[in-house]
Amino acid sequence: MDGHDPKATKHQTHAVAMEKYLEEGEKKALTLGNKGPIRFRSNGTLEQDIIESYREHGFYIFESVLDTAELADIEADLKQIQSRLPKDRRSNIDASGRPALTANCKSEPLYWAKPLSDPFGGTELGNGRHQISMTEPTPDEKAPEEIVYLVVGSLQFSDACLRVYGHPDLLKVAEQINGEDFVPFNEALFIKEPGLGASVSWHQDGQTHWNSPDLDEGTHGFNFMAQLYGCTAANGLWVVPSSHKLGKVDIKSMCVEGEADRIPGAVPLLCKPGDVAISSRQIVHGSFANTSPDPRVTVNFGFHKRSSVLNVETRNFDNESIVYDEEFIRKRSRVIGYAINARSKHFPNETPYVYQPFKNDMDSYKWSASARDGLRDYNTTDIFI
Repeated sequence: MDGHDPKATKHQTHAVAMEKYLEEGEKKALTLGNKGPIRFRSNGTLEQDIIESYREHGFYIFESVLDTAELADIEADLKQIQSRLPKDRRSNIDASGRPALTANCKSEPLYWAKPLSDPFGGTELGNGRHQISMTEPTPDEKAPEEIVYLVVGSLQFSDACLRVYGHPDLLKVAEQINGEDFVPFNEALFIKEPGLGASVSWHQDGQTHWNSPDLDEGTHGFNFMAQLYGCTAANGLWVVPSSHKLGKVDIKSMCVEGEADRIPGAVPLLCKPGDVAISSRQIVHGSFANTSPDPRVTVNFGFHKRSSVLNVETRNFDNESIVYDEEFIRKRSRVIGYAINARSKHFPNETPYVYQPFKNDMDSYKWSASARDGLRDYNTTDIFI
């Protein structure tokens, strides 16, 4: 016996291949030139070079959108949220014995996973859009049994995240991309702790309109991803540039044979603290388990074109049948009104964004303690297309 361990050799080979993959992806990302500050022309429209770059690559990184003070507010709320999480997924109390943050929620806003695992890959979650399973590294023996890696309906738990949602420049970008009557769909906090953060296997977010004759590269909307600590090739989201133009793809065929982790040509989103990336929901994207020493926390939210949503009959994330009529959309959109008002109170020197569907009704969306109570379980009206 020579002590040779085929399994260990396979892991070592994979680790070497991944190290090279991360390095090559980072180099390619830096050549794309699709990042810079948000810039508008004198007439208020987004600069054409930004629009063209976003349309070409399917993503763009807006630099230095959030300043250090706003990031500190987000971090403070994050720590408060984490301190009030349940002791485990079966508990309604936190580590201090208090009622957990989510104890009174009608729907479960927390997603749990084993450290460094791939909880979605190869399952029917999200209507089966995660076709393949990522490699699951072995966590440290002192790691907890499970972690919270995703908090949905995050605006009900964080005023700081609500204020980011109401950022006038970001909402102006949303208007430029999806029209002045754009529609919200889902908000979340992605938490990728060092040595613990779960992976998200390669997928496309869209699910409803792939066979529509009106399909274009923006049909399924986009995500904003505001970065609290920044993100690297090791802990950040990876995308396949321009894949948002391909329609529904067979992701298995895109991967290196026998290696679900690697899709040739993919690049990481490289961001500094305060940067906000925009990414088409039709782009092929995913992220690896965070074995790096760096945390990533992403304030995630996005918008649809109203024409993609109105009166669409589909199934929600839990595979339940649903129709998005005018009343449903208006109820879901109230978070925009509250966010604009909450931000204007906190940043009185900013010019608030005017959301056209509410332009004559903004007095109905005053942010207050009672409004906060009214947002409890608002994510039960999330929109999935």
